[in-house]
Amino acid sequence: MTRRETYEAKTEELLQPLVDAHGFELVDVEYVKEAGNWYLRAYIDKPGGIAVDDCEVISRALSDKLDEEDYIEDSYILEVSSPGLGRPLKKDKDFQRSIGKEIEVRTFRAIDKQKEFTGILKEFNKDSFTIVIEDNEMTFQRSETALVRLAFDF
Repeated sequence: MTRRETYEAKTEELLQPLVDAHGFELVDVEYVKEAGNWYLRAYIDKPGGIAVDDCEVISRALSDKLDEEDYIEDSYILEVSSPGLGRPLKKDKDFQRSIGKEIEVRTFRAIDKQKEFTGILKEFNKDSFTIVIEDNEMTFQRSETALVRLAFDF
């Protein structure tokens, strides 16, 4: 397990009870470096959406836990936010929630000279998922997708 994966997993462990206590859902945790700074980001949600006050409550509680545990060596910026409209589908529960909905898929390598696909999510398992595009089914390996998210039109 990489250092990044270790930090994310440990943070999820600390965060899950805090999120559960408030009736929220823990969507994702990521530890990334952007423009020379490390960011520890937690994405939370609830039916009807997350408010700024919800993020603040979790951020303060998580910050206290992180100070107690002190397992991250680098200095970092903690962010707690809503996953937003472009929310990626990463975990089984994300795929389950999206069955029957239109999703966007981006692959690392071109398939028939194409890297972007949009279709209705039909089914999934731990390794792959299937979408329906105009009465045709396409199955993708999760490991070969760069991004999977709900499609949204403006």
